[in-house]
Amino acid sequence: MNAITLPQMLRRVAREHPAIVAQYSKDAAGVFQPTSYALFYREVLACAAGLREAGIARGSHVGFISDNRKEWLIIDMGLLALGAVDVPRGCDSMAGELAYILSFGDCRTAVLENEAQLAKLLPARGRMPLLDTLILIDRDFDLAPYAGELGGLKVLSYGEIMEKGGALTSSGAGFIEAEIDKGAPDDLATIIFTSGTTGEPKGVMLSHRNFYHEAVYAPECIGNKPGETWLTILPVWHSFERMVQYIVLYSASALAYSKPIGKVLLADCQKIRPVWLTSVPRIWEALRGGVYRNAVSAGGLKKALFLFFVNAASFHEKMKNLLVGLTPWFTKRCRVCDILVSFAPFLLFLPLRFLGNVLVFRKIHAMLGGRLKAGVSGGGALPEAVDRFFCAAGVCVLEGYGLTEAAPVLAVRHFAHPVPQTIGPPFPDMEVVIRDPESGREMPPGEKGVLYARGEQIMLGYYKKPEETKKVIDSEGWLDSGDIGLKTWKGEIKLTGRAKDTIVLMGGENIEPLPIEAKIRDSEYVEHAVVLGQDQKFLAALIVPNFERLEAWAKENGAPYADMESLVRAPDVRALIHSEITEKVNRKTGFRGFEMIFRSCVLAKPFEMGVELSGKQDYKRHVIHEMYTKEITALFRGE
Repeated sequence: MNAITLPQMLRRVAREHPAIVAQYSKDAAGVFQPTSYALFYREVLACAAGLREAGIARGSHVGFISDNRKEWLIIDMGLLALGAVDVPRGCDSMAGELAYILSFGDCRTAVLENEAQLAKLLPARGRMPLLDTLILIDRDFDLAPYAGELGGLKVLSYGEIMEKGGALTSSGAGFIEAEIDKGAPDDLATIIFTSGTTGEPKGVMLSHRNFYHEAVYAPECIGNKPGETWLTILPVWHSFERMVQYIVLYSASALAYSKPIGKVLLADCQKIRPVWLTSVPRIWEALRGGVYRNAVSAGGLKKALFLFFVNAASFHEKMKNLLVGLTPWFTKRCRVCDILVSFAPFLLFLPLRFLGNVLVFRKIHAMLGGRLKAGVSGGGALPEAVDRFFCAAGVCVLEGYGLTEAAPVLAVRHFAHPVPQTIGPPFPDMEVVIRDPESGREMPPGEKGVLYARGEQIMLGYYKKPEETKKVIDSEGWLDSGDIGLKTWKGEIKLTGRAKDTIVLMGGENIEPLPIEAKIRDSEYVEHAVVLGQDQKFLAALIVPNFERLEAWAKENGAPYADMESLVRAPDVRALIHSEITEKVNRKTGFRGFEMIFRSCVLAKPFEMGVELSGKQDYKRHVIHEMYTKEITALFRGE
């Protein structure tokens, strides 16, 4: 692979496919309007020229606080064309978090989406001593109320940037083309900060080469082609959605911007009729839930037929997988036996599968626009029941896996060979091994260990944190993913847990549990708190109380109990602990909505050294998950 920079890639595509649509964005009336590659590239050149006039040069670090919109990609590519580095974040970020990122990221300029971001950022201005220029994408409000806080800051609008840049490039953009030519594949493209709550986020440094590598090899996995339309709904500053946009540009496909809101998403599916849809597991679960609710609420024959055809199609899909070799080989299998076992049931249920497609499943395809080749799911594990349902319905969902530190894709199911219950084989030209966490030896197929990866998409390191980088990337270039998994005998990967602490909710939100746990332990009634929620809709917690203080509270409040088991199960005690948690972890104490604890379970025995606790008093999370499976399952079932 002869790597080039992202702007060089865009220039090539714009010259080869000038008339193909690059973006679909909604106008004031909500109608999708197309932008061709030729026009998009001209907008990028104008934006780059305007940004250069604003003082941005090669090596500049530019904060970028915005959600998904057409202008995001224009500004991103404009910055990269100049050799600048963007430091992105979403509009849901809190002021303190933004101040830290812009300050630590050495940003002199920040692009802000709207007035809300300006109002959020200005009170924390004292924490960003380097900041001297703001660029507002939406500049339809009066700056007068902010005059005092803006003192000394230069404020520009996106409109001004484009107007100046357009004037400069109207007679030729050779000077910007020259900047693009100066770029090298190993130039830093972005610093994406990992999620942090009260702890410090780490800035992942990704190069043009990191992104370009994935854009080049993606078609080998998913088979995307020029002219196809992708519906984009995930936060674009996240590495997953950002990588998708570069994959789309490389393949001369089109991006259509929507929102992860059921009614909006489905309405846009009807309007744009996407070929590809990228999302997190929660979106697919919500779509499945909506279909089930509609069928069940209808009752009677309609409900019975729906459930019958879902079950019949699921069984037929299972037999088909056995027949064609798509069943995952976690242990060695006999292909001849699989064929013999599955052939007759496959033929027997084929008419029912066809009838189910006509009566039930074609409505699901129509709901998604009728042209969908596949959905790509990332940001967390796809629930097996959701996976089975869409397979039965004939909707291909390619589950992928990755880390921001890997730009981000490490593995994805192949469109031509989607093996269920797995995240597919390693990404092309990427080495992935499973190692024993104690000895470091490579594990054979079917045995669990920690997943390590090495290849051209691995990050340059954490910004200004070389020691942190050394903790995750060894001297031979192997990235420790922190995830537990195994390989099948055919080379696909299945994840089974996490060795590291980061929790990824079903909606793709990355959460560091340590700051939350530390805050909960501020309560006098709590000895230990273990936050849970991997691949769930919300967070929950296992609580080991301070037994001495809890018994004192019970005596003071006249709460009767026979033993510790009965005490922790008492409704008053549960209410006390939950009250303590909500008092410590809430928006006022600096936590976001998805970081709050919705349910908790109070345990009746203390954690022991060597059992739940390591020698350093760290939580042995996998041991805890195994020991308290019943309690954890009950938490997420609401029991």
